[in-house]
Amino acid sequence: MKLITISASAGITGFESPAADYKQLELSLDELLVEHPSATFLARANGSSMQGVGIFDGDILIVDRHVTVTNQDIIVANYNGSFVCKIIDTKRKLLLSANEEHQVVTIHEYDQFSVEGVVIRSIRCHRASPLFTGGGSNLCHL
Repeated sequence: MKLITISASAGITGFESPAADYKQLELSLDELLVEHPSATFLARANGSSMQGVGIFDGDILIVDRHVTVTNQDIIVANYNGSFVCKIIDTKRKLLLSANEEHQVVTIHEYDQFSVEGVVIRSIRCHRASPLFTGGGSNLCHL
């Protein structure tokens, strides 16, 4: 990855070339974004219920299965056969949305429920990615 650092300076002699500060970083996006590669998967968000925490329709979620779930984590879960992305309230057994247009969901004993992982990061694509088009199997409903 190349990084351009531009520093501001007060002077009237002109501007330095941005290329003068080009540096080669020995870091890949995988290393930056994924902490546990063998326990991490990607999913595409679908819906509007998590907009309050900055997750929008079409965003890519980086979900880590290795991380221990704690109260108020953003999770991906299998809830009655559907994959959902919600905030978990472990104390009251609730799935919370980050959009007041969506209702709180109570996790009952008779529900089929399993946490698939914790959302540790999300990525917003400003152009559609061919890796995440069609199929629908990579959707987490919000």
